[in-house]
Amino acid sequence: MRSLDVARATCERLHPGLCAALAAAPLAEHESSQSTSIKTFRAHGGAGLLVPTAHAGAGANALDAVRVTRAVSSYAPSLGAAVTMHHFTVAMLFTLAETAGRLTPEQTALLHRVAPEGLLMASGWAEGKPNANILTPSVTARPAPGGGFLISGSKKPCSLSASMDLLTASVALPDPDGGTTLAVLLIPADAPGISVDPFWATYVLPAAETDEVRLTDVHVPEELIIRTVPDDPQRLDDLQTSGFVWFEMMITSVYLGAASALVEQVVASGRGSVTDRAAVAIGLESAIAGVEGVARAVLDGVDGDEAVAAVLVARYAAQEAIGRAVDLAVELLGGLSFIRSSDVAYLASAARPLVFHPPSRTSAAQPLLDYFAGQPLVLS
Repeated sequence: MRSLDVARATCERLHPGLCAALAAAPLAEHESSQSTSIKTFRAHGGAGLLVPTAHAGAGANALDAVRVTRAVSSYAPSLGAAVTMHHFTVAMLFTLAETAGRLTPEQTALLHRVAPEGLLMASGWAEGKPNANILTPSVTARPAPGGGFLISGSKKPCSLSASMDLLTASVALPDPDGGTTLAVLLIPADAPGISVDPFWATYVLPAAETDEVRLTDVHVPEELIIRTVPDDPQRLDDLQTSGFVWFEMMITSVYLGAASALVEQVVASGRGSVTDRAAVAIGLESAIAGVEGVARAVLDGVDGDEAVAAVLVARYAAQEAIGRAVDLAVELLGGLSFIRSSDVAYLASAARPLVFHPPSRTSAAQPLLDYFAGQPLVLS
């Protein structure tokens, strides 16, 4: 399948040997709770995909990133889902690091360890809460004696919960004026007060390490808090908008990767009519083209409402295309393929959870209609 070959070639260029290592293990092994795919990902430099080359990373751009994500997810959907939050957080933080004077020396030093040491960042943003934007603060903060803040809250679901080295979170910090200041926290995963509790109960995507991370009065010192500043109060808001676009591009690519693994089998099998085989491929390719179009727009400098609207259109179109492509792919592969291996049934299930990621299609419908009619795009 040409587009999947291109994606895998991109992955090989940026992470030599990763696709071959993933291809060497069966799908069932990657998708078990004992999977070692995250270790394989680390060993091949996966953590550094979006880290600039000046800091030992792969220096991938947006188009590279969605292709690598699709390639990885075609072998191991759980792995693609697990590392998406890491990647979008890295993209945000390194963008922030490029702004002179915005990061402390401690913050900069921590970021510069990501690629060389294969550090993985889990995310304590708000995804998983009903009707919540993924970037809304999901933890609370109160001043700590001696400086810094004590952070409490819970993130569920939280991918990479067992393998994370850092937990990142947005938070509204109380200020002396009685208001709040938006900030991003960098929290070592072994900090006292962090615990992980079981949460994921379905058999789909179990290797994403998606459980509940609880924070109980976790102390975060000032040097690991990234704040807005008086002369640039909207900077983190802008970055979060950018991060939202990255997240939606990459999480959509995860499920397109799982669906591509099924469609690849259909294209190779010769089963069904030429028209039906072409239909299943065309439907999926249209969704891939939509996401890659957004990635190219990001490369061209499109941002703000225009980028958010574009990525949501691509994501919701992909949801529908994936559903149609998977249904027809399973039908064309036939009953014996379904019976003789669990792979067909598993991939059909693993391609579907895009619909569960916020913002839901229903919640975004009115904001998108308003935007199409010339109003600002306001997501709740």
